[in-house]
Amino acid sequence: MKKAYVFPGQGSQFVGMGKDLYEQHETARQLFDKANEILGFNITEIMFSGTDEELKQTRVTQPAIFLHSVAQAAVAQEFNPDMVAGHSLGEFSALVASKVLSFEDGLRLVYKRAMAMQAACEANPSTMAAILGLEDAKVEEVCAAVEGEVVVAANYNCPGQLVISGSNKGIEIACEKMKEAGAKRALPLPVGGAFHSPLMKPAEVELAKAINETTFSQGICPIYQNVDAMPHTDPEEIKQNLISQLTAPVRWTQSVQQMVADGATHFVECGPGKVLQGLVKKIERTAEVSSVV
Repeated sequence: MKKAYVFPGQGSQFVGMGKDLYEQHETARQLFDKANEILGFNITEIMFSGTDEELKQTRVTQPAIFLHSVAQAAVAQEFNPDMVAGHSLGEFSALVASKVLSFEDGLRLVYKRAMAMQAACEANPSTMAAILGLEDAKVEEVCAAVEGEVVVAANYNCPGQLVISGSNKGIEIACEKMKEAGAKRALPLPVGGAFHSPLMKPAEVELAKAINETTFSQGICPIYQNVDAMPHTDPEEIKQNLISQLTAPVRWTQSVQQMVADGATHFVECGPGKVLQGLVKKIERTAEVSSVV
């Protein structure tokens, strides 16, 4: 019986997130106050009582979800993972919770990542779409058949749910082709740009510099990383995988399958919402899922 702690990514945010943690736990309060100081703006105010619009800005969303997730792990009744993993941005939360990164360094990297992604999106308008009801291999094949545009598989969320990423024109063409190929739905997503695609290369270059200047330590357990869905404990390997993550797909389905193969029976979601619990159940029906308490 092994326990895996999993950390969500962008899209899990909601107004009011973290307010209960702030009010009930001194440890959480210290982290929230420190985050305001490091970021140079009052992120807690936006999280607790801002608008959906404010919270949806990448520069706010990413540190907000990170902050909520890390604070929740810090005040958990028990936090003794056999393994951890995070979906996209959640990988940073997982690295802080498992002691590979300090809270301060993790937050600075997340903010740097958010700003670099925002800049890459503005420089090259692009988007993403969710493809439902097609085999992964078929989605990959359709993406490869779109000529002259960037379109790639970006998030392997669970069987039958794959998110694609690319240029606006490329995604538009691909969505039509996916429907022709038998997809139940091909839904453009309300995101700022083509995350986890080659169009994020400028952001990757910028983030690489910051990651390489940051101290990564030996963690308390393996982290299953998005890039290859395999367990890692070596700080240098973890760094390189984190750099590659911005332009490579999130292999969430494969990560959960690998964790199950390595003995995980219980998945605990640490952070806002329950998105990952739903995905885990679709990947492995026998797994137990819960939120951190």
